[in-house]
Amino acid sequence: MWRRGIVTAVLALSIAVVLAFHGAVPNRVGNLGSLLETFLPWLGLGLPVLLVVGLLRRSATALIAVSLPAVVWVHFFGGLLTDKDTGEGDLTVLTHNVNADNPDPGRTAQALVGSGADLIALEEIPAGKASVYESGLEARYPYHARLGTVGLWSRYPLTQVRPVDIELGWTRALRATAATPRGKVAVYVAHLPSVRVKFNAGFTAGQRDHSADALGEAVADEKLPDVILLGDLNGTMNDRALANITSQMRSTQGAAGHGFGFSWPARFPTARIDQILVRGVEPTDSWVLPVTGSDHRPVAAKVALP
Repeated sequence: MWRRGIVTAVLALSIAVVLAFHGAVPNRVGNLGSLLETFLPWLGLGLPVLLVVGLLRRSATALIAVSLPAVVWVHFFGGLLTDKDTGEGDLTVLTHNVNADNPDPGRTAQALVGSGADLIALEEIPAGKASVYESGLEARYPYHARLGTVGLWSRYPLTQVRPVDIELGWTRALRATAATPRGKVAVYVAHLPSVRVKFNAGFTAGQRDHSADALGEAVADEKLPDVILLGDLNGTMNDRALANITSQMRSTQGAAGHGFGFSWPARFPTARIDQILVRGVEPTDSWVLPVTGSDHRPVAAKVALP
């Protein structure tokens, strides 16, 4: 029973090493490190298979080896499986990449109004359909700002609206001050460049990484203490390429959500690339909304203001 299952044990230990030292996987070749970190939780799917193999082989070696990556996986992701909702918050926020090819933007706008959010950020708004979203949201959200392909709709007055330069050459990020009943909050809306997985080039994310650094610098320079970042960052919290942002902000899903909060692709989400990140405010709840006409799902959160 100790000599059987050596191959199974080696596979299990390999998963443990990759999980524990994913940061050591280099990005020099095809951004392999970032690609791995985008789907890092899914490595856990291999563990039940290896466990069954170990049981069928009656291999003590394999069963002990499988326990190691299981412990590592729980260490990294076990906290996401518990419900961390702490109660009512002062502000409900929502972000949604509505998809430029959305076949029914009117229905999407109606669904977002039904969310009850106080602030709604939209990304990938095509110029030809912007009026549909504006008319669909204006009754509940009298204040809004749209710059380029991103927009912010609010129940509270918005001031100091300006584009944020994420070094793309066109506007895909904005910053505004929302005057809430509990005080002013700096709200950033951003849509970082897309990433692609190509056979001949690997995980192409160079422009996304560059824009993420620029966005992180803009947030770091923010003078208001309470900051909320809403948007499609085309990356997960595990992706090292977003470290300039994630090192200074908390994920509402990680702090107050239940589960991984995957948002893309909409029909069968495998990654959370739509993010709500905060600084200076306390997340109290975070969740994913049902499918709209987009290829992303909306994500929402409640936060308590100081």
